[in-house]
Amino acid sequence: MKTGIENQKQVIALAVLGGLAVGMLAYEFWPSSPSAAPATVQTGTTPAKPATRRTSSGRLVPVVEPRLDPTLDLKLLSRSEEIKYAGNGRNIFVAGSVPKIPTPKRNGTTDTVQAASLHMPPPIPPPPPINLKFFGFANRPGETKKVFLSQGEDIFIAGEGDIVDRRYRVLHISATAVDVEDMVNNNRQSLPLTQGAPG
Repeated sequence: MKTGIENQKQVIALAVLGGLAVGMLAYEFWPSSPSAAPATVQTGTTPAKPATRRTSSGRLVPVVEPRLDPTLDLKLLSRSEEIKYAGNGRNIFVAGSVPKIPTPKRNGTTDTVQAASLHMPPPIPPPPPINLKFFGFANRPGETKKVFLSQGEDIFIAGEGDIVDRRYRVLHISATAVDVEDMVNNNRQSLPLTQGAPG
């Protein structure tokens, strides 16, 4: 049987270990004091050479570090006033310095008409003709107009607005012709009345 003293020892040991863990975490993540930062030591006896850059004209000029001081630096201002515009050829501020462009001798076209026709896209082929034949009427008195249409050995009966062979729409029926639209090729054609039996 355990006594209350053993439980108290375990609680004290856990509290000590928890305190040590919190102390170690605080030591790791707490910001260090400024005095603890290592001092930068300049090695070598010669002073550091200021950084330079080469301008477009080829001159070496010192690189100026950006300053946080808002006062006007007269030394930098005098250096920028000494820079002369040299350019590399023509002076854009003088009107006569632009080179004269020679006038062309011809209109600029070098291709002949034949060469130009080679670059034209080929003409769009005409849509295929509608191969239906209109050979008679199929309406009774009092009904809407219907016609007989044939395609090879197939015979269709259609009225205005009907679709034949899942491709052709009958647009208009007149006494001598039928206007049909090919819905695949977006082509309209008038089929004249042909005499005789289909074939």
